[in-house]
Amino acid sequence: MSHHKNTLCLWYDGTALDAAQFYASTFPDSSVGAVHRAPGDYPSGKQGDVLTVEFTVVGIFCIGLNGGPQFKHSEAFSFQIATDDQAETDRLWNAIVQNGGQESQCGWCKDRWGLSWQITPRALTSAMANPDRAAAKRVFEAMMTMKKIDITTIEAAQRG
Repeated sequence: MSHHKNTLCLWYDGTALDAAQFYASTFPDSSVGAVHRAPGDYPSGKQGDVLTVEFTVVGIFCIGLNGGPQFKHSEAFSFQIATDDQAETDRLWNAIVQNGGQESQCGWCKDRWGLSWQITPRALTSAMANPDRAAAKRVFEAMMTMKKIDITTIEAAQRG
């Protein structure tokens, strides 16, 4: 069992292991740890079914709980992943979207399990923080038209 003081617990409908394996194969510094099976029957499963999965997503320790269909993920929670360049941005975005996920706006997308991700280039974060507020506003307006973030367009907006 985990020795972490604080752990993110993410609710899945029987798919926690699939999700954890996808995250481990897609994101750096990510892995699947212990898989715990139910010691008895429970409302959404049977004895021996995968109940919880310990996994790490980009250094953040999580537990996937196969709790059943009652609760769904929402955009109220997301992982925000800082990317270093367009290649990394494209790779992570495409991995999520092409594996049954869906595109949203402003660098947000959702994986096939309904969990939201912000694939956020560091270039966007720094451009938005530009002390030149007119430049930051141009960057914001450019971002608002995007699904996946395009760094070249962001940098051009910042320059004016």
